[in-house]
Amino acid sequence: MSDGPSEIVMELVSVAALAENHTIGRDGELPWPSIPEDKKQYRARIADDPVILGRRTFESMLDDLPGSDQIVLSRSEQEFDVVTAHHARNVEEAIELAESLGAETAYVIGGAAIYELFQPHLDRMVLSRVPGEYDGDTYYPAWSTADWQLESETPYERFTLQEWVRTDRD
Repeated sequence: MSDGPSEIVMELVSVAALAENHTIGRDGELPWPSIPEDKKQYRARIADDPVILGRRTFESMLDDLPGSDQIVLSRSEQEFDVVTAHHARNVEEAIELAESLGAETAYVIGGAAIYELFQPHLDRMVLSRVPGEYDGDTYYPAWSTADWQLESETPYERFTLQEWVRTDRD
């Protein structure tokens, strides 16, 4: 029996939709026609947990905010007119904030710079793989299959949902 406090272990999961060439966006929008079935499963997955996102992604979702709380990474100290929005200056602060909310899982939902910053910290990736290559200006970061294992693949009509688990941690 341990004398020290028990440590809360929160799972950090990245959720994204990406084309075969890792494109995730163009001019702030999806580069492919809307896939309602993907949006539905995505929204259901993240509905009851905190999400971590960048300021521009947060602002683009203000009309329909995802997650139970939004942890917004921004270089400048900011206040938000949304009671569930919290400011974080860096990755460590965002993770601490999510843990302080009592979350078992926190979802990283973009944009591209946020995905890149959190990639080394992720435990899992849930990726909607959209067939085809699309022109874009934002991309999901590459990952080494030596560090990740494809745990499951579920085909849908216009995308395949993949769940990847990090294998390079004890």
